[in-house]
Amino acid sequence: MYRNPIIVFEGIEGSGKTTLINYVCKYLRKKRIKFIKFREPGGTKNSEKIRKIILEKKSNLNLKSDLLLYLASRSENIEKIIKPNYRKKIILIDRFVDSTIAYQHYGMGIKKKLILNINSFLLGKIKPDIVFLNLVNKKNLIKRLKKRKNKNKYDRFSFNFYNKVQNGFLKLSKNKKFYYNINSDNDLNYNKKVVISKIEKFIYV
Repeated sequence: MYRNPIIVFEGIEGSGKTTLINYVCKYLRKKRIKFIKFREPGGTKNSEKIRKIILEKKSNLNLKSDLLLYLASRSENIEKIIKPNYRKKIILIDRFVDSTIAYQHYGMGIKKKLILNINSFLLGKIKPDIVFLNLVNKKNLIKRLKKRKNKNKYDRFSFNFYNKVQNGFLKLSKNKKFYYNINSDNDLNYNKKVVISKIEKFIYV
């Protein structure tokens, strides 16, 4: 028997979160454990349409519109993915609530209370059980972003912006037992083992 948590992977661009979440998917398939995975922004058909609007290279959305589109995408995911699968399958999410706070509040200056209130309205009692915060240093961030062929709007900010966002994530993770910081500057295989060990301790009854 095993539990079916919501597991979230957070972090700025180039932090390795997508690589790790894909590895977890591979592990769960091998163990024949039911799961569902989606990304934010994105997820449902409607949310993927919203993603294209948000991340379009030439997008000139104002900050409030940008925030509300992220939350609209999340609203679709909550109703059409999370609620139908909650506690029935493991739910893996590539970015979630804390990304919105880190980017839109710490990075862009929108009031934190506003973001928290809308998220509370959307989520109700639903919340992540495990959060892996992937961290990256300046050198590796720049190196990894340069390798990306198809860059979106969020791949083109200054290092100062990414630094504010990452520091925001660190503030959000402070003193939270369900948060695990993963240093992506470490060996990848080592990080994979750390992530799987944390998940195994949680999911097996």
